[in-house]
Amino acid sequence: MTETHGDLREPAAHPERTTAGVGPWPGGPEAWPGGADAERYDPELLAHGDTRNVIDRYRYWRMEAIVADLDEHRHPFHVAIENWQHDMNIGSIVRSANAFAADTVHIVGRRRWNKRGAMVTDRYQHVEHREDVGALAAWAAEQGIPVIAIDNVPGCVPMETYDWPERCVMIFGQEGPGLTEEAIAAAEAVVEITQYGSTRSINASAAAAVAMYSWVQQHSTLRPGSGAP
Repeated sequence: MTETHGDLREPAAHPERTTAGVGPWPGGPEAWPGGADAERYDPELLAHGDTRNVIDRYRYWRMEAIVADLDEHRHPFHVAIENWQHDMNIGSIVRSANAFAADTVHIVGRRRWNKRGAMVTDRYQHVEHREDVGALAAWAAEQGIPVIAIDNVPGCVPMETYDWPERCVMIFGQEGPGLTEEAIAAAEAVVEITQYGSTRSINASAAAAVAMYSWVQQHSTLRPGSGAP
């Protein structure tokens, strides 16, 4: 697919090519990385450049190598999203989960979800499906991981005063209706994001990003932008 600009024809924008990136590896094939790390690198990217939206540490790496490296350093919190209305925010939440190095994202309800907002970060992020809240709760119980609901219903704990469990599953509801009664009932605690304006709630993907960052502030030992401790 191409876009026409006058007499010039250029490739259409690709969702992963959102930054300037880097050009081909300097020096040509003779200078390409060798040794034990050579298998991490993608010959196509080395030859033609890497314009993916990845941190510098992962430039020119194969996708599988990036996932394997992330798996060594992921945070021990999980993210769950109720998917009853095909909410467009789900993709953005997956993107934030990748940014904050969440262990796994659990799609609860419909298996199919809107990936547009993920901007292909779902390739690097573990995403699993749970049939319903009961299935999620059963899995969490088996793993010994508490479910923490994020909503602004009566009796919530303000997020700024909440001590996040190091291992937990944050569950988020749909834009508008919020979490179902089943999700609230399955949660060990219900945490709210304190607000100071006139609106009753904030965007679901924004709420997810705030919650993940709150957890990171309390528990993370990773160096930002490095993908490693």
